Amino acid sequence: MKNTLPGDPVMLLGVVNTKLRDYYGSLDEMCEDMQISREELTDRLGTIDYAYDSGRNQFV
Repeated sequence: MKNTLPGDPVMLLGVVNTKLRDYYGSLDEMCEDMQISREELTDRLGTIDYAYDSGRNQFV
């Protein structure tokens, strides 16, 4: 994953949900634009029991 994202999963959650809310219509769109792995991102946030909800366009 790019070094521009926080390594700490809790900090990562805040950054990702903010980006999804303010700039992107979907997780796929964000991952493509930022050139990050969707699988790696969802795995890292899964370690703190968060999963992507496409209806809300955020990790919950």
